[in-house]
Amino acid sequence: MEGLTKIDDLGKPRVVIVGGGFGGLELAKALADAPVQVVLIDKQNYHAFQPLLYQVATAGLDEGDIVSPFRKILNQQENFYFRLAEVTSIDPEKQVVETSIGLIRYDFLVLATGATSNYFGDAEMARNAIAIKSVEDAIELRNTVLSNFEQALQLGDYEQLNSMLDFVIVGGGPTGVEIAGALSELRTHVFPKDYREIDFKEMDIHVVQSGPVLLKGMSANASAKSLQYLKKLGVQVWLDTRVKSYDGYTVTLNNGQQLIARTLIWAAGVTGAPIAGLNADCLLAGNRYLVDGYSRVHGYENVFAIGDIALMKTDATPDGHPMVAQPALQQGDWLGRNLKRQLNGQLMEHFVYHDKGAMATIGRNHAVADVKFFGREFHLDGFIAWLAWSFIHVISLVSFRNRVAVFFSWAWNYFTQDKGLRYIIGKTKAPLVEKDMEEKAIV
Repeated sequence: MEGLTKIDDLGKPRVVIVGGGFGGLELAKALADAPVQVVLIDKQNYHAFQPLLYQVATAGLDEGDIVSPFRKILNQQENFYFRLAEVTSIDPEKQVVETSIGLIRYDFLVLATGATSNYFGDAEMARNAIAIKSVEDAIELRNTVLSNFEQALQLGDYEQLNSMLDFVIVGGGPTGVEIAGALSELRTHVFPKDYREIDFKEMDIHVVQSGPVLLKGMSANASAKSLQYLKKLGVQVWLDTRVKSYDGYTVTLNNGQQLIARTLIWAAGVTGAPIAGLNADCLLAGNRYLVDGYSRVHGYENVFAIGDIALMKTDATPDGHPMVAQPALQQGDWLGRNLKRQLNGQLMEHFVYHDKGAMATIGRNHAVADVKFFGREFHLDGFIAWLAWSFIHVISLVSFRNRVAVFFSWAWNYFTQDKGLRYIIGKTKAPLVEKDMEEKAIV
């Protein structure tokens, strides 16, 4: 076919996976021994461990600690091929995907494109806020936080100074509370040593949550404990409150109050990242593809979707599975086994999700966890939950190198209460604020 990208034809059915997140990577691994050709397409050449992006953003980990190249992860898998490209559309009739490097044909197509930040149509918010959905976002936030303090040293105006020191986090889910806890630790243990001229009693951290509790979806114990921990750390939590607008300086809340902050971190919601070309009726609210119990996209026999982009309705999950790592991992592995069944002439089996619980950390020795074992749920908090959170995240990293690097970084941070990755490389969210130059002072 004219325009097809050159990929060796193995004479086997080709499974094209779009997106190398948790679901896409797990599927590629599950097909290692299958009589297929696996082609993974992603606009990055690495897998990023998204649950720890906030640690990169708050100088706790280096970005290299949480990423691993696809080719290194799967370099022993002979049926695996990777292409660095962005998929722009799908042609289900011709069974090809159009990408930035040309057309790529498929026999089976799996969409694992994940999700992106949902600003609910607020263009001003999208322009001025910082989200954490990628490694680039995390680095930009780290640069912005550090640049704020560098600039604060130059400001004499009290309001301008405070605008640099204050942070507003929109969203009280795991990402929101984890960022708040990490910023609080920086405020207490790290920044006062670096910026001795600044009074860090003036640094305010706000978490704005639209609902009545933090960590919605977790247990009442987790919600209550996370609120208790944040208050103990000096974080101001606004429950049942929404941000109406943000112009890059003034945060206006729906209760009429205003906060002044140069940095607003958006952790308030996500929306699917679909690709053009499929029928409109298979795309539901939230930009998620409607899939059946086998992960097939509604109306298609050989197009599948897994992870955040997929909405699989069941009696237990009428709104689909949670948009977190575990459903994506399980769907990727399950689909791999189902494709092998289909190729062997066997019937595919309905996906069954095993909820293993959820957890969040709110700083050193403070965490909450809802853990499920043998049909029972256990609610942990404090130091034991923090240990569980740390262990699970270390062993879940893709490569051995990542596990070792993160373990030693966390051990160093724990015993020294220092985060040594405080460097500014790359862009910040906002341009540098110029000093009042009416009278040039000698410094």
